[in-house]
Amino acid sequence: MKMVVAIIKPFKLEEVREALAAIGVAGMTVCEAKGFGRQKGQTEIYRGAEYAVNMLPKVRLEIVADDETTPRIVETIRNAANTDSIGDGKIFVLEVAGITRIRTGETGELAI
Repeated sequence: MKMVVAIIKPFKLEEVREALAAIGVAGMTVCEAKGFGRQKGQTEIYRGAEYAVNMLPKVRLEIVADDETTPRIVETIRNAANTDSIGDGKIFVLEVAGITRIRTGETGELAI
């Protein structure tokens, strides 16, 4: 089993969610995040004064899937979140040692 963690631009969330639903992803966790990468933040103007914003708003998605489905999930996120501009985000794939569904006690892939 793998956990796919994707950091994307907030306005792409709905498009990514719809694309993942279309390939059968039944659930995910979404969290608001802030961060920066190569773009190093941005400059904004508020009431005539210029401010540096070092931490940009992002969205973090977490999806646990079986090994066979993971590459398709990664490709779907990449295609749906891509804007061809700096700051599009990153996708991480991590090994999952185990899963237990709290309500039923199911473990492993049955708990996904």
